[in-house]
Amino acid sequence: MVQTSPHMFHIPVMGLAFSIDSPLKVARFGISSVASLSDDALMEYTRQHYSQLYQKPYLPITPKEEDYRARRVTAFLNLTDELVKQQVEEIRLQEFAPDTELTRYFTLLPDNSPLRAKYEQMLQTADPEQREALQQELRRAVVAGSIDVNIMTKLDRVNYGKDGKPLPQEYSDALAALRGFAQSTVKSSIIFSAGMNMRLYGYMEQFPCFLPDAAGSFEKKVIIKVSDYRSAMVQGKILAKKGIWVSEYRIESGLNCGGHAFATDGYLIGPILEEFRQNRESLREELYSLFSSALATRGLQVPHVIPAQRLTVQGGIGTAQEDAFLKQHFGVDATGWGTPFLLVPEATTVDEPTLQQLVKATSDDLYLSPISPLGVPFNALRNTSSERQKQERIDKGKPGSPCEKKHLVSNTEFTDEPICTASRKYQRRKLEQLQSLQLAPEVYKAEEAKVLEKECLCDGLATSALLLFNMTKKAATKAVTICPGPNLAYFSGIFKLHEMVGHIYGRFNALNHTYRPHMFVNELKMYVDYWKKKKDEQLEELTDKQLKYLQNFRSNLQEGIAYYKQLLPTLFQDQLERQAIMLDELLAFEDQLLSESVEKAVAI
Repeated sequence: MVQTSPHMFHIPVMGLAFSIDSPLKVARFGISSVASLSDDALMEYTRQHYSQLYQKPYLPITPKEEDYRARRVTAFLNLTDELVKQQVEEIRLQEFAPDTELTRYFTLLPDNSPLRAKYEQMLQTADPEQREALQQELRRAVVAGSIDVNIMTKLDRVNYGKDGKPLPQEYSDALAALRGFAQSTVKSSIIFSAGMNMRLYGYMEQFPCFLPDAAGSFEKKVIIKVSDYRSAMVQGKILAKKGIWVSEYRIESGLNCGGHAFATDGYLIGPILEEFRQNRESLREELYSLFSSALATRGLQVPHVIPAQRLTVQGGIGTAQEDAFLKQHFGVDATGWGTPFLLVPEATTVDEPTLQQLVKATSDDLYLSPISPLGVPFNALRNTSSERQKQERIDKGKPGSPCEKKHLVSNTEFTDEPICTASRKYQRRKLEQLQSLQLAPEVYKAEEAKVLEKECLCDGLATSALLLFNMTKKAATKAVTICPGPNLAYFSGIFKLHEMVGHIYGRFNALNHTYRPHMFVNELKMYVDYWKKKKDEQLEELTDKQLKYLQNFRSNLQEGIAYYKQLLPTLFQDQLERQAIMLDELLAFEDQLLSESVEKAVAI
């Protein structure tokens, strides 16, 4: 296993605002986290806020300036990097007293950490000189968690100049964000999510910071978030042929996650991890062959050894036992814990009214929604202030949002330049079109609902930070959308950082009293529900292609259930009662898939 951090978990990207300043909250304790680079305006507000807080000079970067998006990214990351380094230096100067952050740094570490053992040794050392020597050694060992960043590859809007003409492709959203990261001082990782973007991947070749030295080390690393092995292999090969090494595959459950849910074709997280476990080394060797050939062809230095390639997993993990099993059985290097940290103000940025909603949320309040303008299912919370604002606009006869940021523009049904399906401009025209078609009342109502369900995520997912930074005054900009995963239903309360970290490491219990099936079962339920919904939607006009898709989906689910059945003795070892409970749950879903087969439905 490859271990590069004192901790064995990270905090993934969450929305736009919720983890935007997480590095400034947790990096000094050695905890890695991920900030989104999607919203340059939010990054600029965050930079302004923390510049004032830490009394640093602040010079605004306005949209009127050349390459402002990339420059905002660079400035935001440079400030974050500077402040985290300052925080770490301040911690190193502190005493090993009960209430200092220096002491907190070591008490947060996992119990089996060699550094934690060194700390315990220091506490038990009576000799003053030896104790002082150990303390100095521990101070030198304090390192920051990684200030990682995320680019959602599908968000790559073409931008336009003052003359109304499209700017060159390097000024698109994703490429500008990449350039901003590459030109920053941070030595961390960039995470690509939501699939391939060949334009973005090709652009990476221009930046030496992504290239290795002779020892296979990188100034800036590349992480690919994937939902299955095939995606990892395909994307890894594409990048390797460009001389870009994937330093980590971050496997995320397709449905049991926060935010956008990119469902697999019925492939479950357990079998996916098994495929990685069996093929991990052979994939790494194959990628190295392509990678080294690409570097040699370009006349660049080829590492003497195969660079490290981490494997991490996230999405729906809820207990220390689940976390430990993923590491021990599948050999993953670390895990990602996202949604539970929304309840930890010391780690994430959630405004107080929304935080209270999260605290009280049950499974009924969490749903896989159709609100994203991208047309991708989106894990969301019911009755948010953004949802209420959306309904108020509908009730006033003015549906849709003003659409000022335009990060999710994609539709050209009525315009040459793409617009957002959550925008007032699109919804007004689409509703006019529907009214002109003279549809039957029930058909019109259904089509109208599809139009009106879309929500402005650009504003909604950024608002929490603006509220907490006290940077928004207008009521229209105070509506919050939040995107927790279904796992939130099992956590209730507001937690301290040490409590949630303790929960991950088995020192504290943050779960509520709601019965919680194993993460594998929770995900399986989501996939069975997803399959049933797809079947019902497609049944009336079922094509051969759709039939094959549904049959293949069900077959993959059945194979996943079979895999979990044989895994039970390893999963719970001598816990026969827990084996029996999970077996009953698996059999129940297996029966559902058999009783609701597509063939039976077609026959009816």
